[in-house]
Amino acid sequence: MVVPRGTRPPERRDRVIPSWDDPVARQASEAVGGPWGRFAVTGRALFWTPLRVCLLLTTLAAAVAWLKQAPCSDGNWAGFVQYTHLCYSDGVPLFALYGLDEGAVPYLDSAVEYPVLTGGFMAVAAALSGLYDRAAAASGLLPAVPAVQSYYAVTCLLLTACAFLVVRSTLALAGRRPWDAAMIGLSPLVVVHAFTNWDLFAVALAGLGLWAWARSRPVLAGLLLGLGAAAKLYPVFLLLTLFLLCLRAGRLRTWVRTAAAAMAAWSAVNVPVALVAPEGWSRFFTLNRTRPVDPDSLWNIALHLSGNRLLDGPLAEGEAPTVLNAVVAVALLAGVAAVARLVRVAPVRPRVAQVAFLLVAVFLLTNKVWSPQYSLWLLPLAILARPRWRSLLAWQATEALLWVPRMLWYLGTENNGVAVEWFFVAVTVRDVAVVVLMALVVRDVLDPDRDVVRTSWPGVDDPAGGPLDRAPDRVLPRTARRDQVTWSSMVLPRRGP
Repeated sequence: MVVPRGTRPPERRDRVIPSWDDPVARQASEAVGGPWGRFAVTGRALFWTPLRVCLLLTTLAAAVAWLKQAPCSDGNWAGFVQYTHLCYSDGVPLFALYGLDEGAVPYLDSAVEYPVLTGGFMAVAAALSGLYDRAAAASGLLPAVPAVQSYYAVTCLLLTACAFLVVRSTLALAGRRPWDAAMIGLSPLVVVHAFTNWDLFAVALAGLGLWAWARSRPVLAGLLLGLGAAAKLYPVFLLLTLFLLCLRAGRLRTWVRTAAAAMAAWSAVNVPVALVAPEGWSRFFTLNRTRPVDPDSLWNIALHLSGNRLLDGPLAEGEAPTVLNAVVAVALLAGVAAVARLVRVAPVRPRVAQVAFLLVAVFLLTNKVWSPQYSLWLLPLAILARPRWRSLLAWQATEALLWVPRMLWYLGTENNGVAVEWFFVAVTVRDVAVVVLMALVVRDVLDPDRDVVRTSWPGVDDPAGGPLDRAPDRVLPRTARRDQVTWSSMVLPRRGP
C-alpha cells in the first residue's frame, strides 16, 4: 500500500523517509512504484539496511566513474584522448613524473607537490600495483597490463574504499536521516571527480574525524582531523568550525584537547619527512606561495577581463604573486569573520555541518586555486548542512557540467575545442550555485524553523554536535539568548531531571 498523494503517514517510524519528506525524492520514487508504503517496514530489514543500500549505490557510482576513466587508464593519451573523452586524471601522468614507475619514494627521491599523507597514499598504491605486476609476470595467469594502468586501477580501488568510509561517516552524522547518505552514491560529482585526484582520501579522514567528534571523542576526532590536514589542507577549517561553536558554548577546554591531538597527529607524519627530506617536504608550501591563479578561480576571471592588469600584472617565471596572495588572505579572513559573526548572532547555535560547509565554501570561493576535485570537500558537508535533494542536485549538476568546457578549453579551439569564455561562463554558474546554497544554509541558521534537520524529527538539536549537542550557550548576545530560549523550549526536550 502506498501513501496517497498529499497525505502524510503516521509518525510510527524510527527515521526520516525521503519519499515522505522530500518533494524530489517523492517524485523520483514514482519510477519504482511510489513513496514508501504506510505499513512498510522501515529500518528493520535484516540485510538491506540503509547503510548497505547506500554502499551499493556508491559502488555503482564508482563503477560508472571507472568506465568514464577507462580510456585514459593505460597512459596512452594520443589524440588528446584525456580531453575528448573527459577522462583526465592527475594520477596517470604523475606516476612517471614522480618516478613511481621506477620505485622512487615520494619526498626522498622526488619532489612531490602534495601534503605528506597524500604522497604516502601514492607510494602505497605504487607498492601494491608493483606486487600485482610481479605476480602477473611470474604466474602468467593474471592479465599483464602497463604498469601505469595497474597503478591507476589500484589507486581507484583505494579511493573507492575511501568513498565507502565517506558514506559510513555521513550516515552516522545524519542521525535520524540515514538515507541522506544516499546522496553520495547518487552524486554526479562523485561520478565525475572520484578518481580525478586523491581528495577522497582526505574527505574520508575528515568525515571519520567529525564522526568521532559526534561520538564525544574529542581526542580521536583531533587525531583524525590532523591526519586529514596532513593529506589536504581543508580539515583545518573543520577545526576552526569546532572552535567557533565551542567558543559560543563555553567548551573551549574540549576544543583544546581536539586541537592538541590534531597538531600531534599532523606533526607525527610531517616532522620525520621534514627532517629527512626538507626540500621535498617544503615543495607543497613553496608551490602554494608561488603558483599563479588557477583557471577555475574568480581571480582568474578578473585578470582575464582586465587584460592581466589587476593585482601583480604579468609575472616572471617563478615569481610569487605577492599582491594576489595578500588580497586572497584578506578576502579569506573577511569571509571567516562573517561566518564567525553568524555563529555569534544566530538565535540558536548553528549545527557543526552548517558552519563547516560555510567555512570550506568561503575558502574555495576566495582562494586562488580551486581544482575541480576540491568540490568533493563540500559534498558530505553540504548534504549534512542542508539535506534537500533539489538544491544539492542543482549545485552538483553545475559542478559536473563545468568539467566539459574545462576539458574542451584545454583541447584548444584549433582541435575543435571551445574558447575560454565558455569555460568562464561555466565557472560563474558553478560559483553562483555555491553562493545560493550558502545563502540557503545561512537562512536556515538565522531561522531554525527552516532547518530541515532540526524540524524533521522531534527533539533534534545537532546529530553531529557531540559535546555541543543540546549544550547551553555561554557566550551569546542578549537578544539571541532570548530567541534561543523560546525556540529551544518548543523544540528541544530538557536534559536530565
